[in-house]
Amino acid sequence: MTAHRTEWDRLDHLLHRGRRLTGTEADELVDLYQRTATHLSLLQSSAPDPMLTARLTQLVARARAAVTGTRRASWRDATRFLTAGFPAAVYRSRHWWIPTAVLSTVLAAVIGWWIGTHPEVQSAIAAPEDLRRMTSPGGEYETYYSSHPAASFAAQVWTNNAQAAAMCLVLGAFLCIPVIWILFINVLNLAVGIGLMSSAGRLDTFLGLILPHGLLELTAVFVAAGTGLRLGWTVIDPGPYSRRTALAQQGRAAIGMAIGLALVLFVSGVIEGFVTPSDLPTWGRITIGIVAELAFLAYVYILGGRAARAGDGGDIDPAERSAELPVAA
Repeated sequence: MTAHRTEWDRLDHLLHRGRRLTGTEADELVDLYQRTATHLSLLQSSAPDPMLTARLTQLVARARAAVTGTRRASWRDATRFLTAGFPAAVYRSRHWWIPTAVLSTVLAAVIGWWIGTHPEVQSAIAAPEDLRRMTSPGGEYETYYSSHPAASFAAQVWTNNAQAAAMCLVLGAFLCIPVIWILFINVLNLAVGIGLMSSAGRLDTFLGLILPHGLLELTAVFVAAGTGLRLGWTVIDPGPYSRRTALAQQGRAAIGMAIGLALVLFVSGVIEGFVTPSDLPTWGRITIGIVAELAFLAYVYILGGRAARAGDGGDIDPAERSAELPVAA
């Protein structure tokens, strides 16, 4: 302390300067930062003093921030994320979520047909009285969308769907298994509705209720599931990078997609809360759903395709992440 207190005080003084440092002062700041970091390391390993260690830790942290610079998020970052990062990540993962969407839709149709054409399967789902209560005009399938005030219902739907999408994205790292299960539960719920309403001769009513919000909602779920599967496959086959590096890259992109998909599901939740139970004619409600779906696909393929071709993959900027070298051909 006696030998180096003057250096520490000088470093503290430079950090508190109200004006910009001169070139000489900046060089001195870097030199003092390096020395103080060494002093802190020696004290922690040989003669730990809690008060002195705490002071030097704070001093080194402030000096590091001054030397390396700090970056604050801005509205420019949010704009770049919405116009490039998020749509590019969705676009680049299309080879995963488009097959997921096709296979899930076909599976839902097949299971729905099986339920609708087999009375014994329907009786295993619920008692005949309960089935009539669900599928009859004014039944539970129709009143479900108007059972709560529109705003609270939209918020509830949005929260549930956003959680499901986030689980698909995050749990994909566990070798894809949780994602497949979550996706199957969603497909099964849709298939049960298709099967029961078609057996009652009211499939058109069911589609008129599900399509306005379901097109965009299911697309978001398929994107989340496809991205989760891609993340899980990265654990199995990381490609030319180390498994840790590849998983970090895909994981950062997946976290960004969770935020973007939450915004997409917010739109579908608003449609489900305000449009689906409205008095609009069926063709009007379905048209709104189709327009929302086409707008999202155009957003992904136009903005996302352009950003992806420019090298954006939904990850953070290269300048903000450590450089990595390939470890395999």
